[in-house]
Amino acid sequence: MNIINNPVILHINYFEQGQSLEYICRRAVSLGCDGIEFRRSRDIDDETPERYLDALKNYSEAYGLRYLLFGGPGINVMTDDKNIRRSEIDGYKRFLELADKRLKLTVINFMTGWLSKPGAKSWEYETYGSFCAEERHWAYAVSACREIADFAPHVKFAFETHMGYLHDLSGSAKKLCDMIDRKNFGINLDYGNTVYFAPSVILPLEESIDECGDRLFYTHMKNSVPGSPRRAPTSLSGGDINHRAYIRKLRSTGFDGFIGIEAPRPGDREWFAAEDLAYLKSIIADCADTQ
Repeated sequence: MNIINNPVILHINYFEQGQSLEYICRRAVSLGCDGIEFRRSRDIDDETPERYLDALKNYSEAYGLRYLLFGGPGINVMTDDKNIRRSEIDGYKRFLELADKRLKLTVINFMTGWLSKPGAKSWEYETYGSFCAEERHWAYAVSACREIADFAPHVKFAFETHMGYLHDLSGSAKKLCDMIDRKNFGINLDYGNTVYFAPSVILPLEESIDECGDRLFYTHMKNSVPGSPRRAPTSLSGGDINHRAYIRKLRSTGFDGFIGIEAPRPGDREWFAAEDLAYLKSIIADCADTQ
């Protein structure tokens, strides 16, 4: 397997600065990416789910955008209110039904709902997600995800490793996948989130990839540098995470999924997209040449 053929996906946060859907699709293709991870829905007046999905279908076809992935909002099933959980699941199934009629669904970046201890501070990530989860929270997630998995068995759902969620680290995400026990539920490894945790609770990058194993469906890549009280986001090449090592490790495992990149910082995000894409494609090519 040659990792240079892995599709490169831009997160929609490179373009959430007032650009139209038509412009986003056209610009993404001109930048040389293979696809975009869009939001599942947008809070825009008079935009129905049907209109949103129709526009994505039309513009992606018009400009030759190969892949449309979807991300948040996920489902909120970390509540004890069974009616809310039911509504969240049904709403998500409705989205899948509408999207399936219009688009070829591949991988969806998936989340099960925010979870934290009362009074937790935003930078104390160990008081969130799997660190404060009780048995019932795991049960809520497993039940909901099994229902969604069986409703759309042709779609791959990937838990983003993200602070504040049950699937916050590679280990907790893998645990949740094992509990769900469905082949179409896996992991979206975002090591750019992992580094925000205390060093004592995280694995090195290469070990996190190994821990995901064959459940690794997708990757989010971004970077940051130490700051106070939290880390500061930067370019893909400019932070503490060595993405050359990331690509080499993915290549060694035979990973054949999507490589996604993000721009979680202010400023000219279209410029950041061009910069990050150039860096990523350069190291992908280098890794292909050296192995």
